[in-house]
Amino acid sequence: MDQSKIIRALAKVIDPNTGQDIITRSMIRDLVVEGNNVNFVLELPSLNNQHKSELNFACISAIQGVFPDAEVNVHMVSLNAGAAQPTTVLPQVKNIIAVASGKGGVGKSTIAVNLALSLKQLGVSVGIMDADLYGPSLPTMLGLQGQRPKIQQVYGQPRITPLMAEGMPVMSIGFIIEPEQAVVLRGPRLAGIIKQFINETVWPELDFMVVDLPPGTGDIQLTLVQSVPVTGAIMVTTPQEVAVVDAVKAMNMFLLPQVNVPILGVVENMSWFTPKELPDNKYYLFGQGGGKKLAKMSNSMLLGQVPLVQGIREGGDSGQPAVLQEDDRVSSEAFRTVAQNTLRQVALRNEMLAPTQIVKMKH
Repeated sequence: MDQSKIIRALAKVIDPNTGQDIITRSMIRDLVVEGNNVNFVLELPSLNNQHKSELNFACISAIQGVFPDAEVNVHMVSLNAGAAQPTTVLPQVKNIIAVASGKGGVGKSTIAVNLALSLKQLGVSVGIMDADLYGPSLPTMLGLQGQRPKIQQVYGQPRITPLMAEGMPVMSIGFIIEPEQAVVLRGPRLAGIIKQFINETVWPELDFMVVDLPPGTGDIQLTLVQSVPVTGAIMVTTPQEVAVVDAVKAMNMFLLPQVNVPILGVVENMSWFTPKELPDNKYYLFGQGGGKKLAKMSNSMLLGQVPLVQGIREGGDSGQPAVLQEDDRVSSEAFRTVAQNTLRQVALRNEMLAPTQIVKMKH
């Protein structure tokens, strides 16, 4: 029996936790073929996996579909044996970055989208999740209006396939509802949708998932930190004192002892106005120093300052974000600086601090 054919057969077996095949997920090891006997180890996040039996039969069926006389022996082991807290939520995503703000209108979605695209340009794999359920902006900003995600069945359970923009998987409630439809939901329903985006969406292997949060410190923020281990948060503010005051509240939510999500840094948006015809001129319409002040209060760093230029607004409205505009070097360089500093801060955070734990809130 050809081992490569066996591997190709097993590549048709889907991991129910991620929606990816078990070969892509590197769940198979110690594959040995002796005569008609096929032996291998199947690594699961936990031996309490509810689909353990189905996975076993799926592996046997896949191999016997190619080699009918094969005697298949699947030995299942726990990937997290002895671990204090097995990570079974989004195991294929290395880093989850929350982009947050204290108030609306500071350009948080603009920062999230351009940061994600800039990270991708730097060579890492990135996905983006629109957690702003009341005001989803990603469909417009990425030119995906009117498109709908596909649904696939995995062991009898429906799973959502995210849409793709510039090679980047994207999920938003804006793909599910009509553009003019009002989202009128209470806390439990909001939480349910966020959990669907996390647990029932087929996310590929990613170095980073950027999560665009709504402003404030409400149900969605709490649901996120209770559902996934957030690597760190990026705070977005304008230089204006009013924006900084509100951003401090949002920042302090992440720093609560029971939440304990590190602040990776601060992005100051609309730092100054630069006319296209006068690229060297800077007009500080919203004052100065807000980003540095917030970075100092959060014990982090100023990841970058993004100017207020017409191209950023035009790019967001047209579905071609600023970093994709070849003639907008001012904006591209600003977002590239933010992305480079984010990579450095995440690397430092992962080296210096233990992984963030999923929050267990006490009622």
